[in-house]
Amino acid sequence: MLSLTRRDLLATLAVATAGFVLSSGAQAQVAWPSRPVKLVVPQGPGSGSDVVARLLNDRLTQRLGQPVVIENNPAANGLVALSSVAKAAPDGYTLVLAGVSQMAFNPALYKDLPYNPAKDFTYVAPVVDTPFVLVTSNKSGIKTFPQFVEQARMKNGQLTFGSAGIGNSTHIAMELIASAAGVKLLHVPYKGSAAALTAVLAGEVDAMVSVVGPALPQVQSGKANAVAVLGAARVPQWPQVPTIKEAGLNVPAMPGWYAVVGPAGLDPKIVSTFNTALQQVMADPAVKAKLVELSLLPLQGGDAEIRQRAASDLAYWSDFIRKNNIRVE
Repeated sequence: MLSLTRRDLLATLAVATAGFVLSSGAQAQVAWPSRPVKLVVPQGPGSGSDVVARLLNDRLTQRLGQPVVIENNPAANGLVALSSVAKAAPDGYTLVLAGVSQMAFNPALYKDLPYNPAKDFTYVAPVVDTPFVLVTSNKSGIKTFPQFVEQARMKNGQLTFGSAGIGNSTHIAMELIASAAGVKLLHVPYKGSAAALTAVLAGEVDAMVSVVGPALPQVQSGKANAVAVLGAARVPQWPQVPTIKEAGLNVPAMPGWYAVVGPAGLDPKIVSTFNTALQQVMADPAVKAKLVELSLLPLQGGDAEIRQRAASDLAYWSDFIRKNNIRVE
């Protein structure tokens, strides 16, 4: 029978322990992702961010080697979705496609925001920017921006505009126009951009600021009028429609960006891996063509650039929202 001395036993235990530690360390270093990644969308199916997420998720799945699963959570203008991601484990398996409204507008719109855009998240990757356009109904008779301002002054607070809801980008953009032009408008909030645009087409309201994509076919078919683009450049499909600055208002371009963010403390390697996969997806000719079709502008840069942009927008738009007393109760 083989007998072990005390020294031999201790040596054997030491080797076994070292092997366990090495094994545990190897398991801890498993490359991300090793299981499905949840991408939360803080809007409902068919919304702008949902369309972007579904355009990318199959191709991201192929690049990452694990399913990217979309979870829609549109409650409370994104508050529920963003706060849940902020509280998630920083392991890269819970991300959110956040918009500028959740990261730069909500802090001023809500008295008790359940998350801090600057401290509670890791900015992972910029995705796209969404240009906006001021559209008017045929019933209003407004076809140019000077006519819009003239009608607003004549009606003195009775010219109506629709929006996707109080505090939504489509609301804040119109408040920006009204403030810069020195006019008063009557706000009619709807439950979503589609409902507001339908109201413009029906002549229920005189105007709205819409994302370019949904408004494009309506304008091209003559059902509405494109008056001014709220971006830094004209839209290729409407070369005759001026930007808001060209129309005479010295205001910043209305931001409409989407970015992938995760909980604070994400490993930089996870951020790098996701960025690489996303850049490969965005370079796909089919994706490029679809972005053009949807009038979406791919964003350049990485996590540092979108964090800086979010901080800049937070400072500017928080100040604007407070000065104009825009609140969501």
